[in-house]
Amino acid sequence: MAIERTLSIVKPDAVPKNLIGDIFSRFEKSGLQIVAVKMIQLTTEDAGGFYSEHEGKPFYDALVEYMCSGALCVQVLEGENAIRVNRSLMGATDPKRADPGTIGARFRGVR
Repeated sequence: MAIERTLSIVKPDAVPKNLIGDIFSRFEKSGLQIVAVKMIQLTTEDAGGFYSEHEGKPFYDALVEYMCSGALCVQVLEGENAIRVNRSLMGATDPKRADPGTIGARFRGVR
């Protein structure tokens, strides 16, 4: 088994709702270690660069605006097959398509 590191981002709608601890707990219960964490606020330039592969797609402007709409919690996760485990925990990017029990189904779009 390979020890890997992967980047994970708690999005701006989850931060002010105090969901970081719940999300971190899910990472830890799945065997991932949080080896680095930082709170940041993206600029439009930062978000545009990070999501540059989506430039020109219909959702790009809304995505950049959303990612700049509040603080983010950025963390590095480490563990065996960390990339696969993190993707499994997160679920589909569309919360309507995310499997029940995934972070995406539970926390994305929480009002």
